Amino acid sequence: MKKHPLSEEQINEVLEKTPVGNLATINENGYPYVLPVHFVHHENQIFIHGLPRGQKISNILANEKVCFETFIMKGLILDDAPCDVNTEYESVVIMGKASIIKDDVDLKIDVLNRIVAKYTPHLEGIDFPENALRSTSIIKIEIEECTGKYYK
Repeated sequence: MKKHPLSEEQINEVLEKTPVGNLATINENGYPYVLPVHFVHHENQIFIHGLPRGQKISNILANEKVCFETFIMKGLILDDAPCDVNTEYESVVIMGKASIIKDDVDLKIDVLNRIVAKYTPHLEGIDFPENALRSTSIIKIEIEECTGKYYK
């Protein structure tokens, strides 16, 4: 980490460009539970949308501590020896506390609009049906520690 840190600007760029991140929670048996998620980075927080129930929600309600990771693989750095092949990449690892946004409808709509702008910009400006808002949860990760790393 000390040899190849990303700057804050580079970290923000990775968080804006990458389409998928990995959210790690701790399950009821104390094991890590990692799953890929769509996300947006806004005001030094990570926001994730999904179903209002399931293992990730249960895990967060039981233990707010999470890890979030995302990366850009730029390619392989080939060499003549198999053990010397490496990967060119940029990665971001975040430690933080997650919470479920339930009652703040304005924040929920704002986050969903940001997710639409990132993933389906051709649908921007369309109102969300009330039943869709009720059946969608928003996870907010308050960033406590964030590191970025690159290799090339």
